[in-house]
Amino acid sequence: MTITGTIAVIGAGTMGNGIAHVFAQHGFKVNIVDVSLAQLDKALANIAKNFDRQIAKGSATEEQKKAALANISVYSELAKGVADAALVVEAATENEELKLQIFEQIDTFAPKDCILATNTSSISITKIAASTGRAGKVIGMHFMNPVPVMKLVEVINGYATDKEVTDAIVALSKQLGKIPCEVNDYPGFVANRILMPMINEAIYTLFEGVAGVEEIDTVMKLGMAHPMGPLQLADFIGLDVCLAILRVLHDGFGNPKYAPCPLLVNMVMAGKLGTKSGEGFYHYTPGSKDLVVSSRFRGQ
Repeated sequence: MTITGTIAVIGAGTMGNGIAHVFAQHGFKVNIVDVSLAQLDKALANIAKNFDRQIAKGSATEEQKKAALANISVYSELAKGVADAALVVEAATENEELKLQIFEQIDTFAPKDCILATNTSSISITKIAASTGRAGKVIGMHFMNPVPVMKLVEVINGYATDKEVTDAIVALSKQLGKIPCEVNDYPGFVANRILMPMINEAIYTLFEGVAGVEEIDTVMKLGMAHPMGPLQLADFIGLDVCLAILRVLHDGFGNPKYAPCPLLVNMVMAGKLGTKSGEGFYHYTPGSKDLVVSSRFRGQ
């Protein structure tokens, strides 16, 4: 099985526009689907901006940018956006109820031989697949952020995923210049099962007054050779997303070691979500990931 047709991407947020960017750059026709016309306009602007960054770095040309943008169409109606798709990649908010609703709709309107993938970072592929009538054609395709830069694609097999579907997604990931890693469907898969407890422990370290934000991040960057400290990384991911994933781990395994730190819970309730809100463990220039000031956060 080889995937050669149109790729439909559901969700025009950061991950959705990044996924669309990569497929379009590699010659695929891409339909971006989102209920918000404003979000679709923003996605196209972000893709163009990200291409400009690639051009400045010499990793893309102006001609490639024009060709890729010409490959992209936008739709506010899901039924129209998936009607001719060979593959649908869902990249909506990390909310289980929402994803189940979306997959029920995709299953209704997408061609019967279409593969349905989800970019979920933690939610059960098996449960998502069960909401459709084609469980064998449902798989996880977890890209890393920023998608045009990061090489990894976590390919997650649901309980019923057909091997030929897995093989097709692995081959497609390589075609996109990515490195696929095949894993099985358990809470958090591999990436977030390991990453989120580390981030949570860093937040506990702040919460308990062991050290400040910058000190914690500096120790991990200089001592463990991490390119970014765990608290700044949490800001980049989104503190609400971190909380949602930790709750999936906690509920899925029933192990108290995955319980979200109370400080994380409070910050999300207060709307301090990281770069997307302009403030998390650090402060950011509105609409960007640029630091305004280093944090003097006092965890309480």
